[in-house]
Amino acid sequence: MIVSEHLTKRYGEKIAVEDLSFTVRHGAVTGFLGPNGAGKSTTMRMLVGLDHPTSGTITLGGKVYSELPDPLRHVGVMLDARAVHPARSAYHHLLSIAQTQGFPKQRVNHVLEMVGLSSVAQKRTGGYSLGMSQRLGIAAALLGDPDVLVLDEPVNGLDPDGVLWLRETLSGLAREGRTVFLSSHLMSELSLIAEDLIVIGQGKLLAAGSVDDIVSSVAPDSTRVVSNDAEKLATALQGTHVSVTSTGRETLLVQGRSAREIGAIAAAERITLYELATERLSLEEAFMRITRNAIDYGINQQEVAA
Repeated sequence: MIVSEHLTKRYGEKIAVEDLSFTVRHGAVTGFLGPNGAGKSTTMRMLVGLDHPTSGTITLGGKVYSELPDPLRHVGVMLDARAVHPARSAYHHLLSIAQTQGFPKQRVNHVLEMVGLSSVAQKRTGGYSLGMSQRLGIAAALLGDPDVLVLDEPVNGLDPDGVLWLRETLSGLAREGRTVFLSSHLMSELSLIAEDLIVIGQGKLLAAGSVDDIVSSVAPDSTRVVSNDAEKLATALQGTHVSVTSTGRETLLVQGRSAREIGAIAAAERITLYELATERLSLEEAFMRITRNAIDYGINQQEVAA
């Protein structure tokens, strides 16, 4: 489990991370989101000992990274997939890590097979595409068979098959009880991979919880109903904390009742329904609303229009 408690990092006058507290649980894929400059990379660097907090702590299983015995057996890290000597083959890159850490040699071939690079294992990594480099970075993170994975933008450069492979791989590792903590700007993909989210902006926590809870906190689900007797249905649906809005002669938008409830009420009132569909914000839309006041680098829409 990863726990951040009042984590703060200053670079001179600039505060990159400010009083940041969150928990990443075992057995789940947790997405780490924020606009450019939000402090995600700084937080991940502090987690794995590449930067030191000005104050507060961020720990893995109750210990800071420097206190972990055999850290690569506890946490696998990919912060920069291109951080590989270009003249080395994938096999020899992983072998050098295995030999310095005391991992068995056969583990190298195992992780190469896991990430689909066995056929190009002897080729120089300088000729690898970004997607191939991402696979190699994930292989290096998996080399020690760690309980925790920390991945920065692992989806970048992957083709559709690679994205599907990554989704299934990370979900499978989480089902084994491992902690998977990853950042990504690809909201549509993250919504399919992650169960939990941590959203930060300008170094501060903006939201944390399950994907469903965070999206619902921004805008509750609504149900679109089409019926030739919309007025009668609107009356029948009324109740405490229920909102019914007419958006057309036969169309209602309902909040506070599930599609199942609406269908049951309509059946009891003998009202015919032509359409019954739950509508919710996408993760991307929810993210934009959550972070709208915490963007350091954005586009002035008025200037664009001009």
